[in-house]
Amino acid sequence: MKSVAAGVAASHPATARAGLRILESGGTAADAAVAAVLACCVAETVYTGLGGGGFATFFDAGSGEVTCLDFFVAVPGLDRDRDASAMVAVDVFFGGLPQIYSIGGASVAVPGVPAGLGEVHRRWGRLPWPEVVAPAAGLARTGVLLPDAHARTLESCAPALAYGEGAALYQPGGRLLQGDELLFHPGLATAMDALAADGPEVFYTGEYGKLLIDTVREAGGNIGPADLASYRVESVPVEHASLAGYQVHARRDLNRTVDTIGALPADLSRPSRAPGVATALVNRGRQRLGDTTNVSVVDGAGNACVITTTLGLGAGVWLPGLGINLNSMLGEGELLTEDLVPGQRMSSYMCPLVVTGPDGDLAVAAGSAGASRIRTALVDTLLGVLVDGLGVPEAIARPRFHAVEDTVHVEAGYPDAELAELTGEGWQIVEWPEINHYFGGVTAVGRTGAAGDPRRGGVGLLL
Repeated sequence: MKSVAAGVAASHPATARAGLRILESGGTAADAAVAAVLACCVAETVYTGLGGGGFATFFDAGSGEVTCLDFFVAVPGLDRDRDASAMVAVDVFFGGLPQIYSIGGASVAVPGVPAGLGEVHRRWGRLPWPEVVAPAAGLARTGVLLPDAHARTLESCAPALAYGEGAALYQPGGRLLQGDELLFHPGLATAMDALAADGPEVFYTGEYGKLLIDTVREAGGNIGPADLASYRVESVPVEHASLAGYQVHARRDLNRTVDTIGALPADLSRPSRAPGVATALVNRGRQRLGDTTNVSVVDGAGNACVITTTLGLGAGVWLPGLGINLNSMLGEGELLTEDLVPGQRMSSYMCPLVVTGPDGDLAVAAGSAGASRIRTALVDTLLGVLVDGLGVPEAIARPRFHAVEDTVHVEAGYPDAELAELTGEGWQIVEWPEINHYFGGVTAVGRTGAAGDPRRGGVGLLL
């Protein structure tokens, strides 16, 4: 059976090139994925950054073992009680409707991206750490061009991103950055150089850890020394589901993606499958925007590393002189539970996954952005590749639907025959006028190619 070619899929050309550069230098999938995510922290700051959190899934081709790592944000407060009253409410318009988020210092949870990337590299990397950081440090010195798709996200998220210090970066002179204009974060190169020299610890027990604490507390938050010193990357259980003779491997996310795959109808032929797929996917939560991005990498040995990271919307709290926006996860209402315990991980929809074939070899490495639509985007992509026989680029680019309660939101161009099946089963249909970033942002490398999502300006590059 055809093997998966070495390659990188990401949501920015510069991100993908950073990962490919590391593969060309003899790096593993882990090396390249870490380099690409660090590049995301420069090139995709409307979605993610060093002040955020995430998850990684790694496939070891030699053993067939799949490992999932949790380096998502943790609830602060080990040093003192959290005061949520210091948050700042902002309205973000999406699909024409306002959605209320909270930002500011009290929305900042303990970041996990530096620690997580360090752990991925420690476990599965081959190249020296400074060499893995180098591509991102280079991008930070020059800045990158903002893709049109990212500019559209910026427009939606401007109340949060262009808040405080972010206004000068994303809205210079009062005008939002447009596609193909330069996105540059002064000081970010300094941060990347320190990360390369001192390792991830610089943001926890090193000099930037103290700066983070002081900055967050001055902004009304409560991250303290104990919160940073106690943060650890965690291995989490790997769940499995069968789909068309393949096995899907991933962590249990907030949307229970693996369980959803297991609940898909037995008959997956089109168009009759649409109502059953919608029933399996129905999401009774609110429609949230979410700033998230994903990197998928496969190396020449067949190892795969998929990493999804996020800032939330970004707290609008920036580390002075370092160009780093901190996460706003404590302001994401749907992720909050009544028993937020200091030190515990917050919940997330993120679900980086790998798919293996009947032979046990890698078939697809994929992940997605899109908050509550991550599951929708991944399931539709896997159906396209594994059931419908599409290439990875075609499966990612085709129109999708997303089910919310009794309503199915569909992108322009979705097949009429399937819409008729849905209507016949009592689903309400809301047709969107275009392919939209609301419907997620998949990046995947598989046996039929590599691709990033056009909804997010994504690209796929093969070695």
